Amino acid sequence: MTNLLKTKPLDVLMRQASDTGEHSLKRALGPVNLITLGIGAIIGAGIFVLTGQAAAQYAGPGIMLSYVLAGTGCAFAGLCYAEFASMIPIAGSAYTYGYATLGEIFAWIIGWDLILEYAFGAATVASGWSSTLVAFLQDYGINLPPQICDVPGAKWSMVDGRWAPDLTLSMEQMTRATQHTTTIFNFMAFFAIIAVTTLLIVGIKESANFNTTVVFVKLIAVIVFIIVAGMYVIKQPDVAHANWAVFLPKNTGSFGSYGWSGVLRGAGVVFFAYIGFDAVSTAAQEAKNPQKDMPLGILGSLVICTVLYLVVSGLLTATVHYSRLNIGAPVSLAIRETGVKWGSYVVNAGALAGLSTVMLVMLLGQSRVFYSMAHDGLLWKWAGDIHPKFRTPWKSTAVTGILVAFTGSLVPIGDLGQMVSIGTLMAFIIVCAGVWVMRRKRPDVHRPFKTPWMPFVPLMGIIISLGLMLGLNGKTWIRLIVWLIIGLVIYFTYGRHHSLVQKMVPDEGKAGGD
Repeated sequence: MTNLLKTKPLDVLMRQASDTGEHSLKRALGPVNLITLGIGAIIGAGIFVLTGQAAAQYAGPGIMLSYVLAGTGCAFAGLCYAEFASMIPIAGSAYTYGYATLGEIFAWIIGWDLILEYAFGAATVASGWSSTLVAFLQDYGINLPPQICDVPGAKWSMVDGRWAPDLTLSMEQMTRATQHTTTIFNFMAFFAIIAVTTLLIVGIKESANFNTTVVFVKLIAVIVFIIVAGMYVIKQPDVAHANWAVFLPKNTGSFGSYGWSGVLRGAGVVFFAYIGFDAVSTAAQEAKNPQKDMPLGILGSLVICTVLYLVVSGLLTATVHYSRLNIGAPVSLAIRETGVKWGSYVVNAGALAGLSTVMLVMLLGQSRVFYSMAHDGLLWKWAGDIHPKFRTPWKSTAVTGILVAFTGSLVPIGDLGQMVSIGTLMAFIIVCAGVWVMRRKRPDVHRPFKTPWMPFVPLMGIIISLGLMLGLNGKTWIRLIVWLIIGLVIYFTYGRHHSLVQKMVPDEGKAGGD
């Protein structure tokens, strides 16, 4: 058991962080790139899709309280991430931090969890990107063949000249349907992931510049919604008053169905909307000045997005009654309610851009976790190979991209959003605990950024994250346990036997494994 808790020496991590050779990652990211990487990952499916669904099913207008709770937990965890990212500025995020503080078995568990977060999160977003693209093009009279726009076996119908999944149509709309079809393969989701994967292989600077540009596009879309919906609420106060007449709907008798338990369940669901700020830490080894810029990137993106989420969720439930928001594009519906037609076009374009950058940052984070685990010998050597020209972990990026592309194209995602959330919350708990442990074990280490109010901040991060995990449903917990069992089988059959730390091999930054 002692060997399982072996930690990776801090001096080894520091040598890896200072490596600038041709087999290392390229340091090309400044503070603006890092903040926009965080915003790029955070603003996407959460703000454009999950806000409406969580309000309709769990919390009503009280979804704003859910965002406050989720954002508070993320703030505590973000402060801990910022300390680690500035102190140990290498790729790997929570995996690396866990390895340095809690031991190899915890590092493996959290690395395996991060695979769950980033890979399956990207697959989930790819499906949303495909649906958004269909709606966006139909605004301009372009109908893609529905057979290539959804997972196999989904039913679609043509209503008023627009194709849509039958699940999104009312009974009245179904009676007006003129055509019906069954989908074959979500080629659009597949194409989106392959395009993003290619961009990530070509280079981190190119990927970051693309992300920065697209982030400004979706920020414009969010700001347009805030202005248009805000003006509508000011001019139609009676509508807002009616929609907010019951701010926190009474619990229906079951846990998570409105009331305060609904706020907790809603917080666990919309937590998916915050996933991404931690992905900034996976790019630490590619930051120009990580000691200064990593805390700015992590905390800056988190603060900006929390403010936007609160404003958007408030205006969304004030403009449209929460009971009508359980649809795929609630923000688009709300802006159509205002009667500003051009605003719908801008919001759909912003949603498309938002989902694109979420895929990019999640796949970026996934490949960097693979890279770090391979360098420690816990995964196969090829996963840590760096392209000689592009200086990116091209093999792990390509393999991950292909697997995610097929997953997003063939598998109905369903409850996967909650599964991604529970894996990320577990990562947060380990990072918060790791900061606490490191302060006690190595108080002498230089920390460019220090988590304030120790041990209150990490303790609250642990408590809130655990509370949000408990708010998720039982099936999600079962899936998490199955996923962890699969990961532990891989660790005990391969990782433990090839681990550089277990072998006590001096690591000079080279990948281990056979």
